[in-house]
Amino acid sequence: MSLAMNQPGTATAAAGIRPRPRRRNLVAVGIWRTRFELVQYFRSGDTLFFTFLFPVFMLGLFSVAFGSDGDVQVAPGVPPISMAELYLPGMLAAGLLLSGFQNLAMDIAVERSEGTLKRLGGTPLSPVSYFVGKIGQVAVTGVLQAALLLVFAVVVLDVQLPTSAESWLTFAWVFVLGITTSALLGVALSSVPRTAKSATAVVVPIALALQFVSGVYLNFSQLPDWLQNLASIFPLKWMAQGMRAVFLPDEYAALEQNGEWNLAGVALALAVWLVVGLVLSRLTFRWIRRDA
Repeated sequence: MSLAMNQPGTATAAAGIRPRPRRRNLVAVGIWRTRFELVQYFRSGDTLFFTFLFPVFMLGLFSVAFGSDGDVQVAPGVPPISMAELYLPGMLAAGLLLSGFQNLAMDIAVERSEGTLKRLGGTPLSPVSYFVGKIGQVAVTGVLQAALLLVFAVVVLDVQLPTSAESWLTFAWVFVLGITTSALLGVALSSVPRTAKSATAVVVPIALALQFVSGVYLNFSQLPDWLQNLASIFPLKWMAQGMRAVFLPDEYAALEQNGEWNLAGVALALAVWLVVGLVLSRLTFRWIRRDA
């Protein structure tokens, strides 16, 4: 009897209490889940195209469709640039939204609807490890997507990338804040669709509308003031603005709302949305829907 009581975890097991997983185990399982999620991601043809290859496809399409006449001058006082250079920042920002927000919102909603989350909830898998796997997958695919987009822009479309360390440092923190914020907001939105079939109908229109009003497909400076103000509420506008600060000539800052890149505002807006996404995802995530 005394031997049994001295065994680690015996008392909690006897009381029917699951021992709390060690942090090291949580991270190890999370890394394994990341590998699992990546394998599943790259085996899904539709997901691979609509979240991974879609920005590359759109950049090539816009560059060919609208760039046949050479460089364009979008406004007086700014130097002419190619259509590929003009659209590259927006497509990088859209890639963050698609990889994090759209991909996770639909993926988790489908897993919940099909009962995958319910089965996982009955295993020792911690929600922490589950989300380490999801966000790890988003981080890896987001980096690969951005790298592919930049290589495509340089090799195929002859875009000149920035050469200063300051520009690439800006790119790095906009990318990290953007992909993390998008992922957390995707987790939060995943609780809205009631079925796997409705996930696409709920998530895709939101993502598409945000891309149109945030300067991805349309020149942001040419949008009405009220639409620019509306877009400023949401994080994609700030991701796109941060990317424009990296890849467009300095003269193009005059076309922004306040006539400057306002990188401090970009950082603040994304940080606020990151906290909002973290709180919402924590409050809304369940292995099983409450109304199920």
